[in-house]
Amino acid sequence: MSHLRRAALFALLIAPFVVERTIDVRTQARVTSPKEEFGHDFGEDYFLANYKQLSTYWHKLAKESPRITVQDIGKTAEGRSQLMAIVTSPENHANLARYKDISRRLALAQDLTDAQARALAKEGKAVVWIDGGLHASESLGAQQLGEMVYEMVSRTDEETMRILNDVIILFVHANPDGNDLVADWYMRAADPLQRSLANLPLTEDVQNVKKGTAHCPGQSNQPRRHQGHHAGGT
Repeated sequence: MSHLRRAALFALLIAPFVVERTIDVRTQARVTSPKEEFGHDFGEDYFLANYKQLSTYWHKLAKESPRITVQDIGKTAEGRSQLMAIVTSPENHANLARYKDISRRLALAQDLTDAQARALAKEGKAVVWIDGGLHASESLGAQQLGEMVYEMVSRTDEETMRILNDVIILFVHANPDGNDLVADWYMRAADPLQRSLANLPLTEDVQNVKKGTAHCPGQSNQPRRHQGHHAGGT
């Protein structure tokens, strides 16, 4: 066999693996970590990301990863854009309109036989809504939302890949206005050891939490290690 024919045969044999590798690299493309974006990890001591930072970060992830798109779903009471991060596999993103229609038809349950409904359920994907940060002074709720989006966009383990294939996740920040209020107030001190939520300007949301009408038992109103009057207190 001539060298030219051998080279051609080799190219044909490895072509499927080259294509597969190219797709795999795109799926697993490296994205910016919270540490790289903010200089801190979500949930790190003496740091709270505000909504402006979180929304900028989500838009950056959407440019870096085919697993996430970001949609503006309306305006908050103070006029901020309330964002929804849609996270799923690239293949599911390509068929979002179809999966949305399936969910709508199954939800309305109109003009469907049992067989048709079962077929749609088999074809469709589970759609899961996850929000965080509703009560602004329960400050870690918004932070974990940002961390979870990063984990689902960046991880490549078998379980994460299975979830991305089977599920369309809608991540929504429940209280952008409150997140900016609390995080900006907490981060106003240049010295991390002086950061505190003491004397936080009271909005209706914060007043309800302090009255106990919107507080979940077992949850703290202070970031980790920040249980005292000042950050780092005990």
